[in-house]
Amino acid sequence: MVTLTLNLSLYEDSWDENYPFKPMSYLGKMYDIDMFINISNSPFTLGKTQRRHRLFGQAIDKVHCPAIYVNCTGIQNNGKNVFTYDGCSCMYNARGEMITDSPAFQEDLLVSLWDPDTGLLQGERGLQPALTDAQAVYTALRYGASLFLDQLGIRKMTIGVSGGIDSAVTAAFYVDILGPENVLLVNMPSQYNSELTKGLAQKMAEALGTHYTILPIQEVVDKTILQFNSAPIHNYGTGEEFHLKVTPFATENIQARDRGARVLAGLASIFGGGFSCNSNKAEMTVGYATFYGDIAGVLALIGDLWKHQVYALGRYLNEAVFQKEVIPEEIFQIKPSAELSDAQTVGKGGDPLVYPYHDYLLQAFVESWYKTSPEELLTWYAEGTLEGHLGCEKGLVEQLFPDAQSFIEDLERWWKLFCGLAVAKRILSPPILSISKRAYGYDHREAQLKPFYSRKYKELKARLLKGQA
Repeated sequence: MVTLTLNLSLYEDSWDENYPFKPMSYLGKMYDIDMFINISNSPFTLGKTQRRHRLFGQAIDKVHCPAIYVNCTGIQNNGKNVFTYDGCSCMYNARGEMITDSPAFQEDLLVSLWDPDTGLLQGERGLQPALTDAQAVYTALRYGASLFLDQLGIRKMTIGVSGGIDSAVTAAFYVDILGPENVLLVNMPSQYNSELTKGLAQKMAEALGTHYTILPIQEVVDKTILQFNSAPIHNYGTGEEFHLKVTPFATENIQARDRGARVLAGLASIFGGGFSCNSNKAEMTVGYATFYGDIAGVLALIGDLWKHQVYALGRYLNEAVFQKEVIPEEIFQIKPSAELSDAQTVGKGGDPLVYPYHDYLLQAFVESWYKTSPEELLTWYAEGTLEGHLGCEKGLVEQLFPDAQSFIEDLERWWKLFCGLAVAKRILSPPILSISKRAYGYDHREAQLKPFYSRKYKELKARLLKGQA
């Protein structure tokens, strides 16, 4: 009879990089262990598998003992986030080298031959091909959205398509998941929508072979504005009567709410199923969305993706999933724009966010381990190291901001929105399908508070502005 000493650990017992106590190292020194077994319930986040291999490899190499990592598949929904579990169970030899693993997001049986005399562990099959970032994001989103919709009994989706990249990726995704016969795409133009974007929306529907309709909203928007402007408001305290004036900003919100609360919600109830939220993570970070408008829906499919990730996912859908151009090339080339006013048309100003820079700035607000503060960002700017810390293109900061004042104004604009009204919009947003290490909702619990600037930030700001005066 062979007596084996197995160490059974749970989840973070083996994820000890950021903790002073190292369970595997401690137990490996204290006991003559034949094999470590880690049973985990670890949700998928982009890049976590590679990090786990590194940490397990380092820990195992110190104790010279083979190890087995067992993770679950499926999804978990806590009301604000849909987490996916990728499985990816695997085995390591005594040198910390992974010798066999399971495919991502699939139930699997791993079999290995083990010699207790030599401690050798030999898998019956080799390693799975490594997933690219785009492939991993696609697989996680498709897996999570499919199970989530199935749990809710949703078999059909209505999606507003504008001719932009966010709605295009969302539409292609749901066609891939549900089939073209179960998806209805609707274009809802106002006077500000260009012929280019309207044409691209229809071109994409044709390429996907799905249902498509056009429902212009201008007439309803005009009537709403007329009704608001002409409605007498009586003050029973003073006896005075007056009229409100619909501002340009309010007009933008009226359009967004008409599309979401009236058209999309109404069509979804008639077509059957649900309707989608097409907002990305950059928009959610600063609240670049409208209450009960474009931030409504049953699921924020791309709500944990930055804009550059949305573009990459669109390329992957064309090249690897559909293997044809279902998202027209022009959608990748046009400047993103909400098309809600003359200043926001495709040929003019476009979105206020410059995504090649702001994607990475806003990511620092949220996804850094300790969350990056304005003080750190301004310090890096003063040192000339900001782009290196953010990971954006070199030379972009100088190109966008000719002086310290313009940089500070931009930083404070987005920081105030991030800490302010955007919090309420995120709280009221649909569940987000999480793929990052910190998604809005459970991973980023928050309350509406006034934006905070440290004393050092204010001192550095004063010095920089004084220096350019």
